[in-house]
Amino acid sequence: MMTHKNLEAWKLSIELVSRTYKTTKNFPKEEKYGIVQQMHRAAISVPANIAEGAARKSKKEFIHFLSIALGSLSELETFYIICLELQIITDISIFEKLIKSTSIMIRGLSMKLEKQVNA
Repeated sequence: MMTHKNLEAWKLSIELVSRTYKTTKNFPKEEKYGIVQQMHRAAISVPANIAEGAARKSKKEFIHFLSIALGSLSELETFYIICLELQIITDISIFEKLIKSTSIMIRGLSMKLEKQVNA
């Protein structure tokens, strides 16, 4: 298969992890073991699943792990919306753009792989 380090979806998701960690560093201390921990896990899950899928032997397995990455991405997006609603952060537009771009990349990669599997 291909190396995950060359995939744009993986690169964008690494940026998302970095931005998430930097942003949650300023969250209230009482959220350290609550939403912060959940956000970190969801963010890390995206590039980790892309990498794991890319290392698998079959394209079908890769597609499966990309699906898991998309689920984690949706989970992270939900946490950002919750943080906005709770007024822990005031603007999530940069995260919305990054999440959308990452999602588009993952979906595109998944579709490409599905075409190869079904060819």
